This record gives sequence, structure tokens and C-alpha cells, in this order.
Amino acid sequence: MFRITIAVRADDLDVNGHVRGPAYLAYADHARWVCVQEAGIDLGELAVRRIGPVNLETTVRFHRELVPGSEVTVGCEFHWGTGKTSRVTQKFHAPDGTLVADVASVSGLLDLDRRRLLPDPGAYWRELAARPELLGLGPKTA
Repeated sequence: MFRITIAVRADDLDVNGHVRGPAYLAYADHARWVCVQEAGIDLGELAVRRIGPVNLETTVRFHRELVPGSEVTVGCEFHWGTGKTSRVTQKFHAPDGTLVADVASVSGLLDLDRRRLLPDPGAYWRELAARPELLGLGPKTA
């Protein structure tokens, strides 16, 4: 599973000193993009192929508060099925290891010309990735 640590910034907080909900979504998005890039996906190649990832559903479950000025570690775990969508679960942990939030997303890979989801998005990611194991995919087959 991929993990990244992100600093909690002052502008991520609301007037009550809580990390705002949209900040959790931004942390989750950032972690997924860094994971995709660490897996060796060339974002330019996605554009050339006229395909792009789309988020179809996101659920955030809050467990504990994050401390302002602290850090949060965000994990990414990909779950692949046989259809047009996949799931990503992300656990957010405070520096002491406390679970502070879960983010669960349903994603797909969009054909940007036809505006339709592609079947078996994992096959596309596996083909494009230098390190598909970061995306929860097995190695490329010859």
C-alpha cells in the first residue's frame, strides 16, 4: 500500500480549528495522484491516449480531529473488479497512529472522446505503469 505524509496547513482549518471536509478530499486527491505518478504513469501519455481518470463517488468518514500544525499520513489501497469501475480506500492517520478519517472512492477511466467509461480500467493502468504493484495490480504479462 502507498502512503504519503501531508502537512496540515492553517488554511485547511475552519473557524472552530477543525480541518475542513474539502481539505480531506484535497489530501485524498493529492495522495492518489502522487501514487499514480510514483507507479510510473505518464500523465502526458493519458492525454495522448485521450483517457482520464474520473471520480464517480466519494465517502468521507471522520473518526478523530487532526491537530492544527500537525501532519497526516494518507494511504491508498486500490481494489479492482471486473467491471468499468474500481475502488480506492484511503486511511488517514495522525502522527501517533490514530485513525482520523477514511475516504472511499469509486473511480473509472473515461474515454475523453466518446465520454464513456472504459471496460477493465485495471488493464489500462497495468499497461501504463512501471510499478503496477503500487496500484494494487499484478506485474505486466509478456
